Amino acid sequence: MKTRAFAILSIAASLVATAALSHDFQSGTIRVDHPWSRATPPGAPVAGGYLKIENAGTEPDRLVSVASEIAASTELHESVVKDGVASMRPLGGPLEVPAGQTVEVGAGNHIMFVKPARTLKKGDEFKATLVFEKAGPIEVVFVVQGMGSRAPEEASEHGTGHGAGQ
Repeated sequence: MKTRAFAILSIAASLVATAALSHDFQSGTIRVDHPWSRATPPGAPVAGGYLKIENAGTEPDRLVSVASEIAASTELHESVVKDGVASMRPLGGPLEVPAGQTVEVGAGNHIMFVKPARTLKKGDEFKATLVFEKAGPIEVVFVVQGMGSRAPEEASEHGTGHGAGQ
């Protein structure tokens, strides 16, 4: 009897661990891969959000808005260089996600979380809802990484990894 109970508990623990390791989110043909943010210093007025959006469909879609419990507001931002001067500004419209392509939010653009409700520390997580024109809302979880991170860290460093959709 003890062996059977142990086997059942082991299977249950493995299912929970698999769900906890998953860090991909999907609705229809849109898949959001590895949302992450950087740790912020106390009192920081903004935080950035980064991820990849894959459109496996045959029609384009557009990320029209982002909302999160962590910030007073959110904006889609782009980085531009004009006359040798780099700056950031609101994107000015939805983010296009062409059919059959992947868009990296972090290569020239990002999500700006304005007036974060708290200091973000490495290892923290927070929820956000990405709203797509066709796929609709997708709730995701951002994992906070080190302050100087330039790309998603390996699963062993922040406790999550890639897996089945949620």
